[in-house]
Formats: sequence, structure tokens, C-alpha cells
Amino acid sequence: MLHVRSIWNGAISFGLVSIPIKLVNATENHSISFRQIHTEDGGRIRYRKFCELEDREVGSQEIGKGYEDSDGTIIPITDEDLAGLPIPTAKTIEIVAFVPEDRIDPLQMDAAYYLQAGGAPAAKPYTLLREALKRSKKVAITKYALRGRERLGMLRVVGDAIAMHGLLWPDEVRAPEGVAPDADVTVRDKELDLADALMDTLGEVDLEDLRDEYREAVEEVVAAKAAGETPKEAPAPESGGGKVLDLMAALENSVRAARESRGEDAEVKELPPRKTSRSSPKDTGGKKSTSTAKKKTASSPRKSTSKTSQAEKKTTKSTAKKTAAKKAPAKKTTPRKRSA
Repeated sequence: MLHVRSIWNGAISFGLVSIPIKLVNATENHSISFRQIHTEDGGRIRYRKFCELEDREVGSQEIGKGYEDSDGTIIPITDEDLAGLPIPTAKTIEIVAFVPEDRIDPLQMDAAYYLQAGGAPAAKPYTLLREALKRSKKVAITKYALRGRERLGMLRVVGDAIAMHGLLWPDEVRAPEGVAPDADVTVRDKELDLADALMDTLGEVDLEDLRDEYREAVEEVVAAKAAGETPKEAPAPESGGGKVLDLMAALENSVRAARESRGEDAEVKELPPRKTSRSSPKDTGGKKSTSTAKKKTASSPRKSTSKTSQAEKKTTKSTAKKTAAKKAPAKKTTPRKRSA
């Protein structure tokens, strides 16, 4: 059981079924936080809250909410005002639909929460909803109110728990206009083959093996300075940053480096064409591919020999004609045709 303070208490509305739940954060922030200090003496910089009318500092217990109208008037809004809003999602996560998970655009995904069953009465309906989601292989789309606004959510099963991902409203996701390159770029099949080879060499990764190296480096700096030592210097950046490199060379070097890091043969050989929907580039001049020529040569030795002898005959005729042109008195001689 999670021993985390709940940030919201309410219920899931599943048709006429009500499931008491507690909302707890499913993620935690491990980034290192810094304090603002006065660089001259190291003193802490603090922000103090003053009332403009009384010109005095006020504590958090004296601070409330207010909405600023267009004319600058402040309209006080209390927690009771918000709690009494005439909407069903004020204290309820209302399920409005069930859809396939791939219907949700990852760009809409926001904060993640676990829904914790609120006591023994919630165990049966909670389990019912969880198993129904599993069997349907769908996710539930919900609406709920949190921190002063109504939000969209998505319920899915994680282990034996139900998790909820906050979703942005569709009009909050910007269209990717002007992001892609404007230039008309052609990517060759050889470049795609090298990119495929690089992807295959890098392979997959277990996300559990990845770590926050930036945070570890910051921790080392803090530990060194706390011990009165000089922090390690960062390695010099590689030269050529920002330069436009030869794409093929960069891809080949990337494949070579990735293979070396895995202890594999680093040689980047000519890659065979992949069996994909991409059409193979045609050679100029209408020549057939080497592999096809070899296959035909191996399967038809007689035809090949015959073609060679015919070529020799043509060469002999051409030479004879040139010689006859130089020596006018001599008669033209034509070599006899050999029987095939």
C-alpha cells in the first residue's frame, strides 16, 4: 500500500456505481533543487509577501484567492465557492467513455496519479472496474476537477492498481506547423539502410538501466565543494559541433562506434538491400543488377559461350574491314563461320 498523502478525495462515477478513491501522485521529482543566495556573502534570498493596502508582511493563513476583473477590481473567491460549483466533477471522477488506448495522442499526456481504493467498501467496485478495463483492452476517458479547473483524464490498469493520466484538452495541443524543414529533401536508400543498421546496432534498452547522469555529476560537485576540494573539470567538447557533416560518413562512423562499444566487428561493409516497401535505386543505363547477372550466367553457360563467340566474330569482321580499307588492291576476306 502506498503511504503517500492523498491530494484529492472523491469517487469514481462508473454509471450508477460509485467507487470511493484517494488520488495520490504516481511520480516523484528527483532533481536537485538550489536556493537563491547573495553572491557577496552567501546569505539566503527570501521572498516575502506584503499586503499593498496595509504595507505589511502577511502569513500564509491570511492569504486567499481573488479574481481580477477587467477594470482591476479584485473579486474574492473562497474554497467554499469552488466546492459548491454546480458540476458533477467537483468531487467525482466521471467516466464518460471507453476507447482503445492508441486513440490517445501522447502529446496530450500530463501528470500521472494512482487511484487508491477508499476503504473496504471500495474494494469490490474498484476490482470490478480494474478487471473490466483489462478484459476490454480499453482505457476510460474521464472528467474531473482539480486545482481550480476541470480536466480530462485517462484511466488504465498498472499492475493491480488503476492509474489516471491527466490529459490536456485537444485545443491545448499546438499543431506542428512550421516545425518540419521547408526545403525539399530527398533521402537515398543507402542512407536509410545505414540508419536502419545504426538502429539495429543500438538495439533496445531496459529503461531500468538508464540513470540521470546530470544529477550524479551535480551531486559530485556538491560533495567536492563541501569537502573543500576542486570539482573535476568537464571533458572538452568534441570539435566540429554545429558543422554540416557528410551524412553518409557520419552514419558509417556512428554504426562503427556503436559496434565497437558492444564489442562487435566495427567494419561497416556494403549493406544488402532490405526487404522493405522501399523501391531499390535503379542503376543508370538500364543495366541489370550484379546478382541477377551472376544468376543468369550460372544457369545458362551455353548461352554465355555462344554470345562470347559472336562478339569475337564481330571484332574479327571489324578488324578485317579496317585493314581492307587501307589496302585497296587486296580482296576482302571474311572468316568462315564456325559451326556452333
